[in-house]
Amino acid sequence: MAALDGHKKIEKNATLLLALSFAVVTVGGVVEIAPLFYLDNTIEEVEGVRPYSPLELAGREIYVREGCYVCHSQMIRPMRDEVERYGHYSLAAESMYDHPFQWGSKRTGPDLARVGGRYSDEWHVDHLTDPQSVVPESVMPAYGYFSDRVIDPEHIGDLMSTHRLVGVPYTDEMIEQAQYDFVQQATDFGDDAVAERYPGAQIRDFDGNPAVTEMDAMIAYLQMLGTLVDFSTFTPDESR
Repeated sequence: MAALDGHKKIEKNATLLLALSFAVVTVGGVVEIAPLFYLDNTIEEVEGVRPYSPLELAGREIYVREGCYVCHSQMIRPMRDEVERYGHYSLAAESMYDHPFQWGSKRTGPDLARVGGRYSDEWHVDHLTDPQSVVPESVMPAYGYFSDRVIDPEHIGDLMSTHRLVGVPYTDEMIEQAQYDFVQQATDFGDDAVAERYPGAQIRDFDGNPAVTEMDAMIAYLQMLGTLVDFSTFTPDESR
């Protein structure tokens, strides 16, 4: 009874309850976070993972701007049903250059962590323009206006410089060539130097419009999701 009486005093005293709750959260946070500072690297390095190309980065900005993460997660959990449906479970390294990352478990639509290469560019254009034309049961709104919005790459280098401030390893050359790479990746006969700077970057006119539009950028981003790591040769680091 004495213990219950003591607990009652805490519940009735808002200031004391707040202080004790803060103390508990602080201790728990320190216990979980402090050990990370003693690790050489908290994210396993995985071959193939690279920073986004300028066009892919622009597409990702549009993806975040439109709130696509509200209905589509980018996190395949290590559960049999998820792996069988979506592919290999997500690795932390695959999101190491994401600011903010797109992990989560809320899904109105399917997870998109491995959507790259699963559908043609034409399918994505149709799906974004009129979702119900390819998925009748979809509740996704239409984003056909992406095709009408031409993107000026004037500030893409500034965006990359900002990402470099938080740890994304963009080189001076990448930033200097950002506008050029942006346009070249969305061209059917683009410069191969883009792929040299960003291995695995897909170079083509993604939406069939000669101008570089938001549709180009969005599809370029979607088509690279989950394609950078070769899971046929990937072996997890069991020592971590």
